[in-house]
Amino acid sequence: MAPRGDRRRHALPERSPARPVRSRPDGSEPVRDGRALLLIHGSAALLSLVCLGVTSWTGLEQRGIALAFGALVALGELARWYGPQVREAAPLGAAGALSYALLGEDAGRATTHGVAQVVSVVLAASLVGCVPHVARGRGPVFDHLARRVLTVGFAAVCFQPLYNSGAFTDWSGPAYALLLITLLALTALCDAVLAAAPAHLRTGWPFGPLLREELRGMLGIGSAVCATGAVMALAVAVVGLWALPVFCLPLLLAQVSVRRYAAVRTTYRQTIASLARATEIAGCTPAGHARRVAALSRAVGRDLGLSEAELTVLEYAALMHDIGQLSLVDPVPAGATAGLPDAEQRRIALLGGAVVRQTGVDAEVAVVVERQADPYPEQPPAARIVRAVNAYEEKARDAGPGGPLTALEELRLGTAGDYAPEVVEALARVLSREGLTLPSAG
Repeated sequence: MAPRGDRRRHALPERSPARPVRSRPDGSEPVRDGRALLLIHGSAALLSLVCLGVTSWTGLEQRGIALAFGALVALGELARWYGPQVREAAPLGAAGALSYALLGEDAGRATTHGVAQVVSVVLAASLVGCVPHVARGRGPVFDHLARRVLTVGFAAVCFQPLYNSGAFTDWSGPAYALLLITLLALTALCDAVLAAAPAHLRTGWPFGPLLREELRGMLGIGSAVCATGAVMALAVAVVGLWALPVFCLPLLLAQVSVRRYAAVRTTYRQTIASLARATEIAGCTPAGHARRVAALSRAVGRDLGLSEAELTVLEYAALMHDIGQLSLVDPVPAGATAGLPDAEQRRIALLGGAVVRQTGVDAEVAVVVERQADPYPEQPPAARIVRAVNAYEEKARDAGPGGPLTALEELRLGTAGDYAPEVVEALARVLSREGLTLPSAG
């Protein structure tokens, strides 16, 4: 058995399981395609400059309305929050911006602002609201502002020119509400693309699963943002600007509820991480082994297109995959279960599943832990991933200077019966994105 220092040197670097691989000293994510990301930021910057120039040339129309909506957007940005898996950090700001983009009347009087003014007001208000967050070093700012500008610009371009030309003069009642809902649905799709694209360009994860996950997220806080934006635009058209503080209250309450739910989820995950450390404290596994397996498993699962809910189950199962070793009378040397006979691996996995069920963790997590040693054709996707990643981490840890390459080749040789081929190739892609030079699959 190699000294601990050698094992740690050849293992994967520790990192947060809920975040993508990081390689920069400042903690920012490595950009995989800088030119494409620059195109998104450049488009937002060009649109902003054009709109600011037009607004400066023509002047600000209906300043009271612009000030009211600008204050709402700025307040929403000031109240934005940060946390793991946050899809809309400033829901109130987003709803206010969409409402202004789709505003046609104010208390029965037609509005005269256009696309340029909408983008200019939203941009200025967003910048004001972001100042405290920038001062505290919290972000990301550029991605957020580019997404906000392009999304609001899309909604305004779809609505304002047609409305100002009189195309919607005869639209009233349910027809007008349906029009706004349709425009908001298109805007939500645009926003999902703009949210998934930077993540794809920065991390190299497949774009399709990222987009699907963003669209799933729209069913939560995203639908509340769209509904509030439509309701505020309709309400202001009837009763005026007094509708803004009234109709933003439900969204504020929803934001508080989401934050509390996120806090509970964070505490839940910390509890699971603490349980996972029990094997390390007992000397059954090397320090950091569970965290490394969880981080790499989550990256592999994302590469394979698992949903966020499936990734969460995968991460929890990977953190607790070795907990069955606590029930052993004679510990496995270095916790390396991948080299044990199949029957012994299954026994340890069943013991681990029984322990997980006693902790009150989701039953899906226990199933993954129990079935991690089954033949891979019979395993659920998460169990296939945990088995392959755990074997890779153990083999790479003790295989000497060429540990990662040797371990991956051993897994590829074992795809005939032990490890799922698609999982091994996804693992190779993830390791390649981390900067390791890997042999070809052939």
